[in-house]
Amino acid sequence: MKNIFRVIGFSTLALTLTTLNGCIRETEPTSIATTNQVAASSSATSALASAQAAYFNHPLDDDFETFGHRDFGYGAMIMIRNVLDGDFGCNMSGYNHFSAWERNLYLGDSYTYGQMIWNYYYGFVLATNTLIKNVDTNNATEEQLGYLGTGYAFRALVYLDLARVYEFLENDGTSSTNSNGNNVLNLTVPIINEKTTEEEARNNPRATRDSMFNFILSDLQNAEKYIGTLSSTNGKTLPDLACVYGLYARLYMWVEDYASAEKYADLAIKTTSSDLMTQTECLNTTTGFNVADPWMWASQLTSEDVTVQSGIINWASELSDETTFGYKGPSTGLYNIIDKNMYDRISDKDWRKLEWKAPAESGLRSGNAFVISAMNTDDEESSYYCPDYTSLKFRPGSGNADDYMTGGTVAFPIMRVEEMYFIKAEAQAQQGNSGDAISTMEEIMSSRMTDGTYSYNYIDKESLIDEIVFQKRVELWGEGQTFFDIKRLDKAVTRGYSGTNHYSTARLNTSRRPAWMNFCIVRTEANNNKALDGWNNPDPSGVYSLWTGE
Repeated sequence: MKNIFRVIGFSTLALTLTTLNGCIRETEPTSIATTNQVAASSSATSALASAQAAYFNHPLDDDFETFGHRDFGYGAMIMIRNVLDGDFGCNMSGYNHFSAWERNLYLGDSYTYGQMIWNYYYGFVLATNTLIKNVDTNNATEEQLGYLGTGYAFRALVYLDLARVYEFLENDGTSSTNSNGNNVLNLTVPIINEKTTEEEARNNPRATRDSMFNFILSDLQNAEKYIGTLSSTNGKTLPDLACVYGLYARLYMWVEDYASAEKYADLAIKTTSSDLMTQTECLNTTTGFNVADPWMWASQLTSEDVTVQSGIINWASELSDETTFGYKGPSTGLYNIIDKNMYDRISDKDWRKLEWKAPAESGLRSGNAFVISAMNTDDEESSYYCPDYTSLKFRPGSGNADDYMTGGTVAFPIMRVEEMYFIKAEAQAQQGNSGDAISTMEEIMSSRMTDGTYSYNYIDKESLIDEIVFQKRVELWGEGQTFFDIKRLDKAVTRGYSGTNHYSTARLNTSRRPAWMNFCIVRTEANNNKALDGWNNPDPSGVYSLWTGE
């Protein structure tokens, strides 16, 4: 599998970096798995499926020279969305590889920040297309058809991400009519499938919202058709039928078809073998948010991953604030923090509040100690000092904060059943079914309260939706999903206010969805795809003024 993956990966890189980014040539793996070999071997098909899962942790450059130390795969895409949502921040800009996004700088079409995103996702598209192309449905075994189902599910995941970050939506910083005079409202990205030729890719326009929706829907229908024959999800690194239903739910939320979103979120809840995470599971200092067992779908890092072997360029290095080997933690003084206003709104009865370091005066410090106990000191001269509101959510592997091979070998969530409960609740509320929405909220939120009780006093539909989305943001903090809700619901981001804990050059406020949530397509793509020339999103860089306390 590793050899197959490297063939796919290097083919992807060669195509994306030296010829076209979205324009994929007719290429297939040659050293291990040809079309004929896949047809003759379930193990070869399994390897291609595993290659998709491995791509979650695949850097675009094994030497980390092209895109620097922010290049660690899907986790980096999550981090980008995290720092753009307003709930997640850092305490300073030093050593912060994602500060450009947090400060809304250098996000136009000519910078490597955008190039990394584009290259990564279209490399992932190529990995999924390779599997889909090489399975002959007329002659495949049931196991091979199951792996084919994973290919469609992975591709749906990737394109749903792409569509939601690149689709232009109205905002308070840029106009949908770009500098070329073209209206890009609701345009997403070019679609590359397993049949796309290079000639077609060189004149491939941005898909409309409707066209992209139908393409992803078709992939999910194929995934649903085939994936049930899969005998193993390989430790939850491959999606199962419940994950397909979860993707349906995300898709329908994107286009605001709330009746369908409710239907599929409910199906995901009923189909999955995963239960709601417990307080013990979430706050465990050894296995808290670093093992795949409680989740529907996960990415698993192993000791073979070049990102783990790097010691500093991986999920744990960036998301676990306890590591002494990472970019976040006591070795650098850079920490991930929850927005103070958000933290203050969380009920003291909600044990999820213990996922962050509480201020001393709150009385909540017991129960949320770091693995490195010295990090709880308030002595700012100590090398282990960490600020209030620092994240305790993502633990290093086996709770080992010092050994990068052990501490870096973690899992991180791609999909959790908790998300499905909140999708279901919001979808019910959006349809005006407040009683059903409150019942769904009580079902999940009672498990989040230390006394087992949750109550919500209904005021109106708008406030109910706000409560549901807020609790979802708390639940999924740091998992990269909040970005999509902020953008979909046209919510403002506020980082500048009295008492803010966001660092000074990131204190940007918007009045509605931020312009920075409409990503720019990189210039190299437009250079090779004439249909994109003049059809890019406006550059959002620098369109907001820093809050200065006035």
